[in-house]
Amino acid sequence: MNKYAIEDVVPHAHPMILIEQLKEFCEDSATCQLEIKEESNFYNPQKKSIPSYVGLEYLAQSIAAYANANKVAEGGEVALGFLVSARSFKAAVSEFRLGMQLETSVTKLFKEENGLSVFDCSIVCGEDKLVEAKINVYEPENPDLYLKENT
Repeated sequence: MNKYAIEDVVPHAHPMILIEQLKEFCEDSATCQLEIKEESNFYNPQKKSIPSYVGLEYLAQSIAAYANANKVAEGGEVALGFLVSARSFKAAVSEFRLGMQLETSVTKLFKEENGLSVFDCSIVCGEDKLVEAKINVYEPENPDLYLKENT
C-alpha cells in the first residue's frame, strides 16, 4: 500500500515527473503507474506515441519513488540518486501508444555499502511485458557534497 504522492518521493519538478502514481512499495520493491496521454512529455502527436526508450526514465523514476518512499517511511528525507547504467534493456515494442496504461515494477537485487544498487525492472501493459532491464543506481550518502565534488 502507498501513502505518498509521486511529487513527494520523486526529486524532480513538473513537467519532468513522468510517472503518475506510486501504487505500492515495500522494503525490496515498488510498483508505479502512468498512462500515455497527449499531454505526456515526449509524446509525438504524429505517431500518437512515446518511444519505448523513454521507459528507461520511467524505470529510473520508479526506483527513485521506491527509495525515497522507504526513506520517508523510516523518518528520513527525500534524496537524489544517480542512474549509472542499464544492462539487458529489452523492449518488445518500439513505442508506447496513446491510451496505454503502463505499470512499472522495480525490485532491488542488492545494495552495496558504497551506495551502488542493482534493480530488476519491467514495464507491463495488462498482461504484456513491454520492457525489461537491469538498472544500476548510485545513492551517495551526501548527494549535495557528491554533486559539488563531481561537477
